[in-house]
Amino acid sequence: MIRTTCIPLPVENVDTDQIIPARFLKATTRAGFGDNLFADWRYLPDGSPVPDFPLNDPRYAGAKALVAGRNFGCGSSREHAAWALADYGIKVVISSFFADIFRGNALNNGLLPLQVSEELLQRLFRQIEADPATEILVDLENQSLHIPALDESVTFDIDPYKKLCLLNGYDDIDYIRSRREAIEAWEKGLRI
Repeated sequence: MIRTTCIPLPVENVDTDQIIPARFLKATTRAGFGDNLFADWRYLPDGSPVPDFPLNDPRYAGAKALVAGRNFGCGSSREHAAWALADYGIKVVISSFFADIFRGNALNNGLLPLQVSEELLQRLFRQIEADPATEILVDLENQSLHIPALDESVTFDIDPYKKLCLLNGYDDIDYIRSRREAIEAWEKGLRI
């Protein structure tokens, strides 16, 4: 269960180049991408923070959920977008629509893309604007999102395999390793 406040980003059609600009894709490990998350929106040309950008707003410090406008993660298939969000500390991105490739990259990197109706998304934006301390509860096990301030609970869909991986912190290789005994038993059954 994740209980957290939210960072609002009420912008539609946020593409992966806006999430992590191409000039930051030279690293060979996943670490450090969070520092450049939304870099072109977050920092002025001199490197100083844009005061009114949500990631720079102290009211949203420590939030583990990003609430984003419709069509989040469109554009290129850059996996680094999911890396940047995860490295920043985001565990959940809530939107009314995700680009398919971003959804897959997010799930493969421990980040939950949680799709809600456009109506609920707009109500959540209004609630966060009225009270930046608004909390949400994401229960992956039961596939539910609860927003106490709105007295609203909804369920969400997720592929059962990806759910298992998220719950256990697995990537695809970790999952295969977790099945080692079953694989070895199956292999023994094949030997003549």
